[in-house]
Amino acid sequence: MSPVSESTQHVPLIIHGQDEPSQSAFEVISPYTNKACWTAASATPAEAIRAVDSADRAFPAWSNTKPSVRRDILLKAADILESRLEENAEFMRVEMGSDVASSTGFVVPLSIKILRDIASRITSICGHVPVVETEGQSAIVYREPMGVVLGIAPWNAPYVFAIRAAACALAGGNTTIIKSSEQTPRCYYAVARAFLDAGLPAGCFNLISTRIEDAPAVVNAMIEHPAVRKVNFTGSTAVGRKVAAFCGKNLKPCLMELGGKNTAIVCEDANLKTAALGILMGAFINSGQICMSTDRIILHSAIAKNLNDTFKKTFEEFSDPSLPAPTLVSMASKKRVSDLISDALSAGAEVAHGAFNNDITSDLASVRMAPVILGNVKENMRVWNEESFASLAAYMVVDNDDEAIQIANSGGYGLSAAIFTEDLRKGLAMAKKIQSGAVHINSMTVHDEAALPHGGVKNSGWGRFNTDEGLKEFLVTKSVTWMD
Repeated sequence: MSPVSESTQHVPLIIHGQDEPSQSAFEVISPYTNKACWTAASATPAEAIRAVDSADRAFPAWSNTKPSVRRDILLKAADILESRLEENAEFMRVEMGSDVASSTGFVVPLSIKILRDIASRITSICGHVPVVETEGQSAIVYREPMGVVLGIAPWNAPYVFAIRAAACALAGGNTTIIKSSEQTPRCYYAVARAFLDAGLPAGCFNLISTRIEDAPAVVNAMIEHPAVRKVNFTGSTAVGRKVAAFCGKNLKPCLMELGGKNTAIVCEDANLKTAALGILMGAFINSGQICMSTDRIILHSAIAKNLNDTFKKTFEEFSDPSLPAPTLVSMASKKRVSDLISDALSAGAEVAHGAFNNDITSDLASVRMAPVILGNVKENMRVWNEESFASLAAYMVVDNDDEAIQIANSGGYGLSAAIFTEDLRKGLAMAKKIQSGAVHINSMTVHDEAALPHGGVKNSGWGRFNTDEGLKEFLVTKSVTWMD
């Protein structure tokens, strides 16, 4: 049994393989009860620097560990996480209000699959031998670990983000410090503990949590540390800009996996049942709190009425009045989303499907929000341009596919998109024109799996997690030549 399971009172830091309570702590508020579920250690900049120093000391030995040894440790960590799946999923439900289907059926299993896939690729990391111009000269190109990697991760799919940030770095022979979200620190602790229980040497995976008001000083102290060679950040575009700017100031490369305002286009020839189901699932799974969630729906005018009728029927089929509305992560989140909806309604939008109650109170029910689809929205509305992170989507009607593509590419984001059409040739042609890290034809915008690179373009960031591309993000290329 891991230490986190033996005590439900406090989530510690992990520095050089040891649990540390830190000098101060903060309360983790569960949206289920709107009360503290436990406390978590709040690291100081000095403690964060100790974590980097620890990772720096561990790097020489870990970087020289044979690939098969690194692979076996990561595979064992995956087995441990799988054995603790129910317990870990419960942590996610308590900390962020996730439902059973999203936690037990999606996020936790996906993180384990990604970890196993990354582990399986470790032994295939290699350079190449180019033929150079000069007679009598040879060359070899190596791929080598970078050093200490800092990962900064959010709350909404904590196990997936923890694995991506840590495992891709560790697989390449780097050591890592993960700065967890202040909203889901126990989930991140569960991942770090699984790696250590699997035999990962002390210092290879250090874990830092801190109060939100202290996060800038703690994160900046680690970025400035000479041993940190790369930063990967997953989170909002607004915070990502600040992290990227500070990395630039310190000449530290960074991988940015940022927000999305993801569009589903429904063409004139689409299968309406497929489109309705894919859009509603993409908009509402995990309470809409996924960076790939469907925010914007673009309907061809020829099928707009019929699709709205199908939306209504699908809503009725899957709605259970006896069940509570989806839970958002906090009161602050609900207020922000309620303001987006209220602003849109005051500017002429309408509630096309679902229900909206703008009652912001402090009781348990107030953290929940019923799914909503807005109609009659305009391109200049905040709800059309700002990431909502809730069970909320809005639709707009267009007259042709070119107009749909133009609107889909507007707004600055480019993480995920969907196209619904029965003509695959047309779907592929449209996908090439959409500026997005991923486009899914006849399935929802929420599509994440180990075999696919994950990342965006434009305001959704740069760089990729997962697959060989994810591993290369954490390797440096070195060219060596010699005279024969």
